[in-house]
Parts: sequence; C-alpha cells; structure tokens
Amino acid sequence: MGDVSNIGVIGAGYVGLTTAACFAKLGHRVMCADIDPDKIARLNAGEVPILEHGMDELLEQGLSDGRLEFVVGAENAVTDAEFAYLCVPTPQREDGSADLSYIEQAAHQIAEALPAEAIVVNKSTVPVGSTRVVEAALGRPDVSVVSNPEFLREGSAVRDFFHPDRIVIGADDRAAAAKVASLYLGIPAPIVVTDPRSAETIKYAANAFLATKLSFANAIAAICEGVGADVHDVMLGMGYDQRIGPDFLNPGPGWGGSCFPKDTRALVNIAETGGYDFEMLRSVVEVNEQMFDRMVDKAVELLGGESVADLSGRRIAVWGLTFKARTDDLRDSPALEIIERLAAAGADVHAFDPAVQRELPGMTVLDDAYEAVRDAEVLMVLTEWDDFRWLDLGKVAELMADRRVVDARNVLDRQALRRNDFDFRVVGVPS
Repeated sequence: MGDVSNIGVIGAGYVGLTTAACFAKLGHRVMCADIDPDKIARLNAGEVPILEHGMDELLEQGLSDGRLEFVVGAENAVTDAEFAYLCVPTPQREDGSADLSYIEQAAHQIAEALPAEAIVVNKSTVPVGSTRVVEAALGRPDVSVVSNPEFLREGSAVRDFFHPDRIVIGADDRAAAAKVASLYLGIPAPIVVTDPRSAETIKYAANAFLATKLSFANAIAAICEGVGADVHDVMLGMGYDQRIGPDFLNPGPGWGGSCFPKDTRALVNIAETGGYDFEMLRSVVEVNEQMFDRMVDKAVELLGGESVADLSGRRIAVWGLTFKARTDDLRDSPALEIIERLAAAGADVHAFDPAVQRELPGMTVLDDAYEAVRDAEVLMVLTEWDDFRWLDLGKVAELMADRRVVDARNVLDRQALRRNDFDFRVVGVPS
C-alpha cells in the first residue's frame, strides 16, 4: 500500500460512491459529499442506495475503520483534501452535447475551501477540453486539474475499480499525474498518462466502440434471422478471432444505460464541433433505435397482427425492466423504450423485475414473475436476469391466456419452450 492521502469526492451517485468506497478500501481517508441530507444520513448509517455487488461490505468497512465519511456540501469535503474528485452528473442536452453546469457549480463551491497545491480530478465523463472549464471555474492557479475517466460497469463496478483493464490519467503537469497515479498503488493495471484532451477522448471513444460492437451484433442477428443462420454460432466464430474478441457480441433488444446512449451522442456532437461528420456513429445509434421497434414487431407477429395498432387492448407480460441484469438502474433502458412503444399502441403491460418494486408509467409493476404473466397473450423477456432461466415454464404456460414468448435476451431454454408448446421468437435465430 502507498502513502495515505486525504481525498474529497464530490457526488455520492454511482461513480462517486464507488470511487469513495474503493479508495477507502485502499487505505486512503475519504470524505464524500452530496447535496441530499437524507441520502448522506443513510450512507453514514451504512445504507447503500444502489444495487452493486460488494458495495455493502465496502461501505461498512470504510465507516467502521473511520476512513470513509459522508457530508452535505461540496466545500465540506475538501477542506483537508489533497485530491478532490468531481463525480457529478453531466446530463445530455437536446443537441447531444454534455451539460457541464454541475461540474462548474461543484468547482465554484470547492474553490475557496481547497488547500494550497491541491489537485482536482475530473472523474465524470466530460467533453474534450473540460479541464480548462474546471480551471476557469476554480480560479486557482496553484491547483492542478487532472482527467481520470472512470470505466466502471454497473453490476461489477467494485471489481472494475480493483481490477481495471487500464487507468487513464490526463494532465499537463506530469508531477500532478504521478501523484494521482500513486493513489492506485497496489492495483495491477497499466497506467496510461497522456494530456487531458486525449484522456477525455479515450473515454468517449471506448464507449462508442463498445456500442458499435453491440449494434453490429444486433445487425448481424437480424441478418441471421433472415437467412436461417444461428447468431450464437456466428458470434462464437467471430469471437475466437483475437483481433475481434468475444466481448460485447451478445445480441439483444438494444443497448442502454447511463453511459452508452449519452456518450455516443456526445461524441457525435464533439466530432461536429471539431469539423467532422461522424456518420458511422450516427448509424450505430440508428441501428439501436431500430432494435426497439424490431422487438415490438416480434410481438405483433406472434399475435397475428399487421402493425403496432393491432396491439391495442392486448395483454402483454414483461420480464425485466432494468437496462441490464444485476443493477436497479432504469436509465435509458431498452426495456422501457420497448414498453413505451407497447403502451403507446394501447397494450396492457404487466411487468416484473427482481430489482424494481415501484410503479412506472405505461405499465402495472408486480412483485412476482408468475403473477405478471397471468392471463397474458404474450410474454416478452427484456432483461437478462438469471432468475428467469430457472422459472417453471410449465407453470407459466398454465397461467398465460396464450403461449407466446418474445425472448429478446435469449435466456430461456428453447427446448423447454417447445415442450410446453410455446410459439416463440428469439434474437438472431430463425423462427
């Protein structure tokens, strides 16, 4: 373990909480701030507001060791901080650009409270050139601003922090970059030190490339359905090519979440600002939008309809609401995009998700998977929860009004579906 540092983390959201808890685990003293007093009280009591494997234990240990504390107000987290991590939202504007108002506001709040020679670190996903924005907002020539983008996947964020593929640090001051790198001593990963603009671009480029792989897999799945090929075998054959790799070649109903939709559109906007029309990435986004409609079309086909208008009054069950399994995050979820289309067509949607127990617009949310399928004419599986693999399809068949399934995640046992006389559609395999 390296030297112990005092770290202030601004923002107790997904990235901020993970960053704070994991740095405390590494032995640093961490003060994490947020604007919500109730949230801060719950965190100091050891209550984790997100579904993330391993976070409960990290929070409990950090609090009990006295290395982790939560406070209200950004300025209160940095009075003794050698490093101040900005982990605040950068929401998307209507034109696709990132809204930096939260970043600027946080920088203003901590400017006077920061000790001399402190280092401010951008952890949020920010547009190219944002270090200059933070520098201007701080107005502190003695304070260095460094880019240290996060590469945390929801559901495995704790593991990703301690076992990253790489750590990226962007700084004009190499001494400041070295100090930030020292915070990660003990983590076995290559460290890429570059300038701030390159570091900021790396994050967007990585997410855009992963979204491209997913859209490509979904496009190939559509081709497979048309020509009679099996997309699983096709992706398996592709994935063994070391130049391609197997990751992110899983077809499904489209991609979503807090990063990919926002970051792909932001990179298109960044490209336009730089004088380049990123037509390829715009096509990646378009393919993703098409997938939502393709899933709805599968339901229409199973019901013997000709258009989405034929869904009016039909009862449809949905398993899965979150954008991926092992998280409770609904942001830009493909499931919600599809349900929005079903509801707009007049369908009666009854849904279940293991991590969602609250009412949502356009559907009735139930707390039991079997109750969700009762009297349904079609069941649509929209999130890849392992829980769904082990449910009794014989019982499902008895509860449904008709035995029809759209498995948009290819998680159900097709042989079991056939044994129970289901008419079903999956992704990337001919019907």
